Amino acid sequence: MSATPNQVPAIPRMRGRTPIAPDDLVLSVLVPVYNERSSIELILDQVHAVAVRKQVICVDDRSTDGTWDKLERLKTAGRIDVLLRHDVNRGKGAAIRTALAASTGNVVIVQDADLEYDPADWPTLLEPIVDGRADAVFGSRFLSGAHRVLYYWHSVGNGVLTMLSNMATNLNLTDMETCYKAIRGDIARSLRLTSDRFGFEPEVTARLARANVRIFEVPISYAGRTYAEGKKIGWRDGVAAFWHIVRFNFFA
Repeated sequence: MSATPNQVPAIPRMRGRTPIAPDDLVLSVLVPVYNERSSIELILDQVHAVAVRKQVICVDDRSTDGTWDKLERLKTAGRIDVLLRHDVNRGKGAAIRTALAASTGNVVIVQDADLEYDPADWPTLLEPIVDGRADAVFGSRFLSGAHRVLYYWHSVGNGVLTMLSNMATNLNLTDMETCYKAIRGDIARSLRLTSDRFGFEPEVTARLARANVRIFEVPISYAGRTYAEGKKIGWRDGVAAFWHIVRFNFFA
């Protein structure tokens, strides 16, 4: 019996497990950096505290606060494996693409340099991929993980954007906008990504959904920053994210 159109997309999800031997795991850590002089060394301390073989790739998006000088010292000290710099400020999405192109690990993950996301959550994110049940794992800030209490309207906006993304992709995510997305390296490097700023999150979600990869979601902790502490995303980025959801799901 031939498959109906509605049955075809489910076929790749039914394949057997594809585990990664723990000794073969190499995690490429993609660190986009812009004006994070006060936090970059601490986040790298947290990165190196996780017991996993890793490749640390930092991309400076033309910082103006002395971050680049500190990154160069950290590279010389052996705490960064690959250090790259943009000639002009291009945005977080562009920095992630630059880091992704330089990655070689069989799993990749984005790590913001602002201390909002804790690398101690990596084992939870990696387990479904290493076990072979998932091709990508999203870390959700809304699945009972510990989190700092902050902006109500940010959570409302995040919920609306996640709902719109889910309607377009037919996924049932709780946190599409999360930074923590662990993805098999070969799949991540095969995605055609184009967003320069914060459109990376809806774009990579749409690309993964269209590729019919197996996506899991796990709870993570979250310690959000206030604007006084350096938070960069604003309401304009929320409006742009709405357009990105439409663009990458219906016009890509």
